[in-house]
Amino acid sequence: MSSAKKGFYRQEITKTLWEVRERYRDLQPVGSGAYGAVCSAIDGRNGTKVAIKKLYRPFQSELFAKRAYRELRLLKHMKHENVIGILDVFTPDVTLEKFNDFYLVMPFMGTDLSKIMKHEKLTEDRIQFLVYQMLKGLKILDFGLARHTDSEMTGYVVTRWYRAPEVILNWMHYTQTVDIWSVGCIMAEMITGRPLFKGNDHLDQLTEIMKVTGTPTQDFVQKLQSQDAKNYIKSLPKVQKKDFAAILKYANPLAVNLLEKMLVLDAEKRITAVEALAHPYFEPIHDPEEETEAEKYDDTFDNMDLPLDEWKRITYKEVINFKPSPLPESKETAV
Repeated sequence: MSSAKKGFYRQEITKTLWEVRERYRDLQPVGSGAYGAVCSAIDGRNGTKVAIKKLYRPFQSELFAKRAYRELRLLKHMKHENVIGILDVFTPDVTLEKFNDFYLVMPFMGTDLSKIMKHEKLTEDRIQFLVYQMLKGLKILDFGLARHTDSEMTGYVVTRWYRAPEVILNWMHYTQTVDIWSVGCIMAEMITGRPLFKGNDHLDQLTEIMKVTGTPTQDFVQKLQSQDAKNYIKSLPKVQKKDFAAILKYANPLAVNLLEKMLVLDAEKRITAVEALAHPYFEPIHDPEEETEAEKYDDTFDNMDLPLDEWKRITYKEVINFKPSPLPESKETAV
């Protein structure tokens, strides 16, 4: 095997070879998912803890390559306290011809919401604060685009319990409110201490959702793009919408009202991030000046179907041309 590129070193982590800049030391595995693995490290230049993500074989197919390019572009675009940003991106590969891997460096988050929720019952003001922060993050991510369906968004996913119904069955193009549904599911779980919709598979998930939202109206069924989806919905027994206050016993009535607006089956009738931030539930902490608008994002590549070599070329160009912005020192999550 050839030696590491100058300024880099190699280390095997959970049976995978990592080749990272020498400035990042003490690599420790943090976790892995369907598309990549994450290690923590110490940045030798300022002593802060960072997270480094290595994507699994990002150029194994055009779909993987497009996804990798999209992730890199979005992370480079984000400069907002409520959205994870990118501190550095690098490749150990010295030429485009040899380009097969790249690494994303982000602030290290010392905990996550699922860990916090497992260990403690969240107070009303904590729930209010956390949901408000999530919605601020969503507002900056609202580029006014329709989401394009993507094969990885359907079928089996770990986060199925938090997926919007239009994603589960690939009903239609997704709008920004696809994420509002997820926030609603998380908020309900914060209040009750257990997942709201706990389906065993995607059809069971939909059944669990409709036990609460009720079966959809004829108007909604007509909007579905798939005839199979229309037939499936029509075949279901009619279920009445449940009273959210009965499900969320002892919850703040304003929280219940907000959740009813978030967990609407019809994505077009779901509350938006901007509308949700102005909801009376957040009145004690609502500060419009802090709720930054999204900068214009160039999404032209989202509609492109490029050959694998071209995705590789434009990704390599993004990696090589990356210039870190002067960000404040990385701080671990404070909640």
